[in-house]
Amino acid sequence: MIDCHAHLWDPRRGFPWIRPGSAHYRPFTADDLADAGAGKGAGLRGTVLVEASRGDAAETLDLRELRLRRPDLVAGYVGNLHVHGDAGPHRFGTLLDAWGDTRPNGMRIGGPAWKDTPEPARRLVPVLAEAGVALELNLGEGALRTAAEVAAAHPALAVVVDHLGNPPNLLKEPGSWYQDLELAAAVPNVHVKISGLLTQQHGVPADRTTRLVRQVVDAFGPDRCLVGSDWPICLPRGSRAQSLDAARAGLAHLPAARQRDVLHATAVRVYGLRG
Repeated sequence: MIDCHAHLWDPRRGFPWIRPGSAHYRPFTADDLADAGAGKGAGLRGTVLVEASRGDAAETLDLRELRLRRPDLVAGYVGNLHVHGDAGPHRFGTLLDAWGDTRPNGMRIGGPAWKDTPEPARRLVPVLAEAGVALELNLGEGALRTAAEVAAAHPALAVVVDHLGNPPNLLKEPGSWYQDLELAAAVPNVHVKISGLLTQQHGVPADRTTRLVRQVVDAFGPDRCLVGSDWPICLPRGSRAQSLDAARAGLAHLPAARQRDVLHATAVRVYGLRG
């Protein structure tokens, strides 16, 4: 299994969203990630580290350095597209070319909604498509709908939607999320990351969360779904193993080979990982 969503940070180096006194306000290192494990029998083969909004381009460099230094732990990394926007498409493309095989496996853009993301960062999306680097979306509103629109405009681009497209907590009204799910599933280069369950669905009975995951997997197919722990964000609600177990519970209806697609093969293909 590849855990496709984990973060590392040290609040002393930025990360203004991490508030003093919170459970997250301490360094989380590669050694902490290794110690967290993924539970017995998980067969963890590696982790895709995802940027954590430090706010500078040096975070991308730090993730790249960790990928080179800890190949036993880090299978790949996703950088922050925002902080490279000012470079412009040409310079950003040149940077990706210069990094070659050590370039990011994905670049993430986020905000309350697509319209709230930085326009200079959005101008880099065609560069990602040309370079074969995945675009990752972390949007609070309309993530699946936006993914469908962006993916349709760039058929060669792999679009990965974080946290199932940030659906509402199942104890609330779903709004348009289910309609957006079907819309995004109809566009073949949209992929969904099954992550963030412990945080988003806090208080929801486990069987309802399991059905949510199953619905997503059945809509997109196992070859367009990935799993991630969202460690250490998940820690106030549960461990890394518990987070991954919540995702895997929704795969139980699949044959073993199709479960392996979700847990491993899709990540290798979408992120261009080394098997």
